Amino acid sequence: MTSLGSVPSVLLGVLLMVVAGGSSLRADAVVRVVATTSLVADLVREIGGTRVSVKSLMGPGVDPHSYQPTPSDLRALQDADVVAFHGLHLEGRMENVLQRLRSRRAQVVAITSDLPVTRLRRVGEGEGAYDPHVWFEVGLWRECISTVVAALVRADPAGTETYQARGEALRARLVALDEWVRRELAVIPKERRVLVTSHDAFGYFGRAYDFEVIGLQGISTVGEAALSAMTELTQLLARRRIPAIFVESSVSPKAIQRVAADAGVRVGGELYSDSLGAPGLAADGTDPSTYEGMVRHNVRTLVSALR
Repeated sequence: MTSLGSVPSVLLGVLLMVVAGGSSLRADAVVRVVATTSLVADLVREIGGTRVSVKSLMGPGVDPHSYQPTPSDLRALQDADVVAFHGLHLEGRMENVLQRLRSRRAQVVAITSDLPVTRLRRVGEGEGAYDPHVWFEVGLWRECISTVVAALVRADPAGTETYQARGEALRARLVALDEWVRRELAVIPKERRVLVTSHDAFGYFGRAYDFEVIGLQGISTVGEAALSAMTELTQLLARRRIPAIFVESSVSPKAIQRVAADAGVRVGGELYSDSLGAPGLAADGTDPSTYEGMVRHNVRTLVSALR
């Protein structure tokens, strides 16, 4: 999914020189965290509270699979006390940079690094062998909390009690959220539990909540959907009479909309997949700029279209 050539060599060299020196945390300052994705940034904010200042390199709707670092990213990384990224090759074009930074500086952490391999969904062999979209299984996303707590404690030992307490409070909320998801989805009949989207992002969701998941593209969105894949999916939808399919906020909707039109199937709504949404309330009363709000929005969209 990634290669050395995916990041310009001059940019890579400057990035490594800038970050290798790190930065020291002043006693009177908040912890300055640079996160790659909006999901990682939200997790750090929830745990860090007012002791952290978090900058997300990728804003709402940005696809992390194809994102490339910019000069402004270099400046942000230079000022960071902690660099938090997702890992599992989610940041496809940035993976090479992030792994090199991680080998040179202690405060560069992949928040999925402590997840047991037995809990991960295998999708291939070698590099990129595991599905990175772990946040769609609320219970698995909850397991990333301890990694973030540990990273913040290392950067700011004085905040240990705060980070641990906020981490425990977030765990409790995510336990409740997971139970809510199961109750809400229970109204969808078994035969309608088919989730068709632009790319294969919802595998953990399907495994955790008993859905068949079909993606027009694979794990990565680098490149466009093949015409043969679109034709095959169109035929499947018509044959199985699936009632609705869904577009994703961080993926161009054109291909999936064409499939829906060709198959005579309605688009059931937009799901947030690789990115959170912009701040503010959605029509259903959720705030998709937070993880918990994003989960609630997606579930309500599915129930509305498939029940």
